[in-house]
Amino acid sequence: MTEWLYSDVVKDHFMNPKNVLEDDESSWPCDGRGIVGNIKCGDQMLILLRIKDDVITDVRWKTYGCASAIASTSILSEAIKGMPLKEAYILKPQDIVAKLGGLPANKIHCSVLGDKALRAAIDDYLEKNGLPSLKGKEEVTVICTCLNVTDRDIEDAYKAGDRTWEDLQARTKIGTACGGCREKTMELLHELEHLYGE
Repeated sequence: MTEWLYSDVVKDHFMNPKNVLEDDESSWPCDGRGIVGNIKCGDQMLILLRIKDDVITDVRWKTYGCASAIASTSILSEAIKGMPLKEAYILKPQDIVAKLGGLPANKIHCSVLGDKALRAAIDDYLEKNGLPSLKGKEEVTVICTCLNVTDRDIEDAYKAGDRTWEDLQARTKIGTACGGCREKTMELLHELEHLYGE
C-alpha cells in the first residue's frame, strides 16, 4: 500500500467537506458569486457568499476538482465565516495550505482556486452594491527580482494571450537579466492554465 501524502486535516476536509452547496445555486440565495477555473482541465470552483455589514456571514461552494481542491476550499469556507471582506480579500493560497498542514508540491495550484473564487465573489458583491473595489489590495509576489515582475503581471499577460516563456519575455522582459525565475514562472503558467485554460 502506498503512503498517504496528505495531512490528517486534508483527509478530514476531503472526506467530510464543510459548507458544500448540495443543490443548485437557486436553492441558496447569495450576495456575492464567484466562479473560476477551467472545466476542461477538471478544475472549477464556485463560491457563494452571504454578507452583512461588510462581513461574510455564510458561504457555500462547489468544485470539480481533486482532493486538494476540495479540502482547501472546505477549510477556506470555515476560516472566512465572520471575516471582514477586506481581510478575506487578501487571503493567500499559502494561508490555506498552512491551515491544512501542507500539500504535496504538485498540488499547491489546487489551493489557488478557492482564494481566486473568493475574490471574484467579493468583487461581484461590491460591484452589485456600488461599493469601492478592493482590486489591487491582494498581495503580489515578485517572481523576477531583477526586473520586479510579479505574479499579477504574469496573470495579466496570460489573460492577454501569452502562453509561453517567450511570450512572457516579449511582454514583461521577465528573465532577460539572469533567467533564475524561469522555473517559478513556468509553475505559475501551469496554475493559470488550470484557472483560465481554453
